[in-house]
Amino acid sequence: MRKATFKGGIHPPENKELSAHIPIEQVNSIKKVVIPLNQHFGAPIKPLVAVGDTVKRGQKIADSQDRMTVPLHASISGTVKKIEAHLLVNNMEGPAIFIESNDSNEEEFLPILDPFACSKDEAIARIREAGIIGIGGAGFPAYVKLAPPPDKPIEYVIANAAECEPYLTIDERTMEESPDDVVDGLTIAMHIVKAKHGIIGLEDNKQHLVPILEKAIERKNTSLGFDIKIVLLKTKYPQGGEKMLITAVTGREVPSGKLPMDVACVVSNVGTLKAISEAFRKGRTVVDTALTVSGRACSTPKNLFVPVGTVVQDLIGSVIEVKENEVCRIVMGGPMMGPAVPSAVVPLQKNTSGVLFLNADEAQHYAEGSCIRCGRCMRACSCRLSPALLNRALSINDLDEAVAIGVLDCIECGSCSFVCPAHIQLVQRFRIGKQRVRIKMQKEAQRATK
Repeated sequence: MRKATFKGGIHPPENKELSAHIPIEQVNSIKKVVIPLNQHFGAPIKPLVAVGDTVKRGQKIADSQDRMTVPLHASISGTVKKIEAHLLVNNMEGPAIFIESNDSNEEEFLPILDPFACSKDEAIARIREAGIIGIGGAGFPAYVKLAPPPDKPIEYVIANAAECEPYLTIDERTMEESPDDVVDGLTIAMHIVKAKHGIIGLEDNKQHLVPILEKAIERKNTSLGFDIKIVLLKTKYPQGGEKMLITAVTGREVPSGKLPMDVACVVSNVGTLKAISEAFRKGRTVVDTALTVSGRACSTPKNLFVPVGTVVQDLIGSVIEVKENEVCRIVMGGPMMGPAVPSAVVPLQKNTSGVLFLNADEAQHYAEGSCIRCGRCMRACSCRLSPALLNRALSINDLDEAVAIGVLDCIECGSCSFVCPAHIQLVQRFRIGKQRVRIKMQKEAQRATK
C-alpha cells in the first residue's frame, strides 16, 4: 500500500502511546453542565428554554433560522439553572446554558430514519437537526458541507483519519471500536452528495487499523457496493489539514481562497462520520464529546465520551487523576493548534478533541530571538508560504504585502513556530495579522458603500 503525503510539514514527538491502548470510557456521572450556546462556525443561535425549565437528554435547547447554524441539545436531563456568560475554550466569555442533573434517565432523541430511503432534503435536515458539526476542527456545520451548490459536483468524500496532532488518540480508538459506524457514515455522506469514490486517509502510525477498516468496508460493500478505499499516509504534521489531506490522497490542490468542494471533494472527520451514522440509525443528537485526556501531568490518560458542557474540573478526581503540582499548562485540543486556558473551569464543546495537562518539560517556553533567515520555516510550511517574509511584513504594518505573500492562506498549524531556532511566535503573529487584515478589508468595504 502506497504512503501518500504533501510537501512541507514536521514530525513532532507523537506521545500517543500514553492513551492509544486505552478503550473509550463512557462517563455518566456528570451532575452539571455548562453548554456554550455557539459551538459551531457560523451565525449565533438563541436559547429555546428558560431558567427553571426541565429538559431531557437529547432535547433541543437552542437554535436559529439562519443557514450557517446547527441546534444545541441538552447533554443531561435536569433543570436549567441559569443562562449567562462563562469562560470558554477560546479564552473569551460567551453565553452558556447551565443545567443541573435531576438524576433522571429520560432521553428525547429523534426517530430512526433510513438514509438510503429518504430524500436528500430529508437527509440534510436530519444531519442539521442532530446538531452535527465538524468534530475534528473548526466546527463547520456538517449539513452545509453535504449540500454544495449544484455547480459544485462532488467526486470524493474523504474520511479524515489522520489524527496528526500529538497526544490525541480518540479517532484511533473510534475506528478500532466502531469501524462499522465510521464506514456507514462515510457511505451515507457519499450517498447524499452522489460521490463516486470514498477514501479513508490513515496515517501509517495507525497501520494496524487497516484490516479492521477493510473488514468494515467489505461488510458494507456486500450490501451496497460503494467504492471505498484506504490510502495510507506518511505520519507527518499537519497531514490532517483539509487541503493537505486532499492533495495527498487525490493529487488535487485547493486554490487560494477556495474550498474543498471547488476540487470536487468533501472532507469529514471520522468522529463526524460516526455521528452521522448514529443520527440516522439511532436517532441520536450530538450530546457527548469524544476526547483524549493526556499529558505527562495526567497520571490516568484516557479516551472518553462525556456530556457536552462538562467542566474539565469536574472530571478531576472522579474520572481522571492529575498531578496538580506538575501542571504547567492546560491545552484544549492538540498541542500544536489547541488554545491554552488559564484554568480547568472551562466547559467541553462538541469539537473539543482533547484536554492536555502538560508538565514543565512538555510546556517549555523560550525567549524570542531575532530571525536568522535560515529558511526552516519555509521548508516546514505545508501551505508553501514564506513565514519569515510574512513576519517582516506584519512587523512593519504592511498589510497589503502580507496579503500578497499569503497571510490569509495560513492555516495556523504551528509548524513554522515549531522549527524556528529563534523561537519566534510566528503563529500568534499571523493570527493577529489575519484579524488586522480582515478589519482593514471591512473598513474599506464600508467606505466603498458610502
